[in-house]
Amino acid sequence: MRGIQQNLDRFESLGVRPIAISVDTPELSRNLCVTRGYTFTFLSDPKAEVIRRYDLAHASAGIKGQDIARPAEFLVDSSGTVRWVNLTNDFRVRARPEQMIEAARQLRSR
Repeated sequence: MRGIQQNLDRFESLGVRPIAISVDTPELSRNLCVTRGYTFTFLSDPKAEVIRRYDLAHASAGIKGQDIARPAEFLVDSSGTVRWVNLTNDFRVRARPEQMIEAARQLRSR
């Protein structure tokens, strides 16, 4: 998340609008944004409905055994079509901002 925030201008220059989604409540997400200085959009999916729709549910992996989202990054075009995806099972492993920016550049040049 920090890398996305640090590269927000680069993402936006490519027409990419970063959005984070988690099972956290809106209050927790808002608090995270305030404390960490995130200015991009955070969405709350406490029932994991959207997370399940994208087949990203990590069953019982939350602190109290609740379902949470698998770590993932997507580039989705304006029609809602997924154009690039990075999925992992380890929350410590994420796509680097440079990887996402390069993927966006390649998609834009097509």
